[in-house]
Formats: sequence, C-alpha cells, structure tokens
Amino acid sequence: MTTIPLKLKSEAGLLKLNEPAPIWTTGSVATPAGPVYKALTSLSPQDCREHFRCRISAYRDNFIVEPGIYAVGSPDENSEVFASANYKYSFDLLRQSLDGLNGWILVLDTKGINVWCAAGKGSFGTVELIKKISDCKLASIVSHRRIIVPQLGAPGICSYLVTKKTGFKVYYGPVYAKNIPAYLEADRKASPEMRTVQFTIKDRLILTPMEIIPAMKNYPLFALIILLSFGLQPSGIIFRDAFYGGFHFLVLGMLAVVSGAFITPLLLPAIPFRSFAIKGWLAGISTVFAYHKIFAPSIFTSLPLSVVAYIFFPAASSYIALQFTGSTTFTGMSGVKKELKYGIPAYMTAVVISLILLSAYKLMEWRLL
Repeated sequence: MTTIPLKLKSEAGLLKLNEPAPIWTTGSVATPAGPVYKALTSLSPQDCREHFRCRISAYRDNFIVEPGIYAVGSPDENSEVFASANYKYSFDLLRQSLDGLNGWILVLDTKGINVWCAAGKGSFGTVELIKKISDCKLASIVSHRRIIVPQLGAPGICSYLVTKKTGFKVYYGPVYAKNIPAYLEADRKASPEMRTVQFTIKDRLILTPMEIIPAMKNYPLFALIILLSFGLQPSGIIFRDAFYGGFHFLVLGMLAVVSGAFITPLLLPAIPFRSFAIKGWLAGISTVFAYHKIFAPSIFTSLPLSVVAYIFFPAASSYIALQFTGSTTFTGMSGVKKELKYGIPAYMTAVVISLILLSAYKLMEWRLL
C-alpha cells in the first residue's frame, strides 16, 4: 500500500479531493476500497492545547473526528484493525499508542462521546460497528477477519452478532490504549493487569474541571435569585440587605459546587456508601456544618434560614456529585438509573421546601407572618 500526499476529505472513511486534510494527518494510504487518511502517531502542540481546552470547557461537546477508517504507519491487508469512538480525545490516545506500529483505526459515530460512555448509551454499539465495517468496505481492505475493540466498549458490543453479520471476530483489547503494543506481542491476549480499570486520585482530579465548570455556569443565576430574595423589601430592592443578607448563602452555594464536584471525587473511596448521591450529600452537609460552626457561628439566627441551608446545599452537592457517575468505575448503568429514580424526586422536594421556607422567612421579616 502506498502513501499518497493529497489533501482529501473523509466520506464514510473514504476520501474526496480538493478539501483540506486534518492537521493530524500526513497524506493518505491507497486501499482497494479507495484512499484513506494516514493519521500521525505523535501529538502536536495544537492537539495538546485542544485536550486542555476540552477538559475545561464545553469545547468537548464538539471535539470530534469524522467517522470512518484511518491508517497509522504503513498498514497492509494483514494489519490489525482497532475500533474507536469519534471523540477526538479517545482517537488521539489510540493513535498515539500505535506509534511504531502499522494498523487501521475504524472510527464509529458516537456523537462525540468517549468509548465508555458511548457504550453505555448504545452509540458505541453493535449496530454502529456493523454499519461502519460495511460502509468502509473493511473486508476489502484487510484479508483477515479480526477487529480489536476497547474493553470499555464491551457493554455496547454483541460479538456474536458482529461476526454473524460481517464475518469479523471481535477481540477485546486492554483497558488502556498504552498497553496495546504489549497486548499484540502477547498474541492478542490481555493480562489481568491490562483488564483492570485503575481510578486513582490523579484520574479523579483530572476529571473535576469537567464537573466544576458546568456547575459554575449556573452559579450567576443562583446568585441573582439569592440577592433578589434577600434584598427584596416592600419599598423595593435594598442593595445593602441583598449583600449582607445573602452573602453567606452565596458562599454556601460556592461550597456546594466544591463539595459536589471536587471534594466528593477527591475523597471518593473514603466517603461511606456506594451511592454517589449519598456521598455528595455527606460531603455537602459536612461542608455546611463546618462553615456554620467555624467561619460563621451566628449566621443562622432564623430557624427557616437554618433549615434551608441544611436542606438545599447538601442536596445541591449531592446532585452535582451524581453527575460524576459516568466518569467512574464505581457504578454501572443500572446503578445510575436507580440513583436518578430516587435522587431526582428528593432534589425537587428539597428545592420546594427551601422555597417555602425562604418565603416564610421574608414574610416574617416583613411582619406579615
């Protein structure tokens, strides 16, 4: 197979002329099904900047690779085929791990979602894998009938149906792409270590910005509601009352984000119970209690406000912590559904009770109750 230095555009993994190629490619490779992009196996400074950006912003929602088939190295009809999601971060980790190897990457359309989450949602699934094998004419590109799927994609793939429909046998690779060379050297056999999902404190901390930043996007609305609630008087909005009355609630709102999106993931194995909702609630109520007792022992002079603080903010922390379930090894899809079944009504109840008590506090302040 020869390298063709053309600028091409992907269409179901095959290419058309006269369109700029992605910067992470270097020409193309001719195949019996047509030319395909040849992906670089080293990450550029721009790739690294994009990785950082996708960790700290909503940029990850559109951080995608065109679905199709790509080459790495100088593959031929005997080279291995690796399945991946079209979330570019996943794709980049895979191509980087194939440095020095020759192979094909079959990218499924997972709507920009990583392998693990896409397998749970069904987009990294049997139907999509069968479709891409057919669309990309994979049977004409390779002479063997093997395709290596990430272990974390296994929940979405029925290997029996893939083989029945396409003739390709599914092999489940290691958890981490970096172990692929050793996996291939062992004749596509993964050791127990390769099958083990590690979720260290470093792994958890890397993910926290992806939960903190979305939560903070809602903080201005929360702050506006609090300031208006405390500043509202029969004569109008009193800015002094808004600030001094609502200050501690603003701080507690910030602490709810910190406890749910940072403290809970940081101390995940140490916090009791398996449920993320309960873990987040425990972190939240501990934070409220610590702030109340250490930094502002006299802030809750009103019983309604005290109850609001101890109901609303732990519930907010719990809700934020629950968003972390899709990033962890601590629970599966059934566990997430169970938590949502009981958690969402509890959060709604906490919000309603808090609004009622806050209204009661204002009516007492105005001497109407």
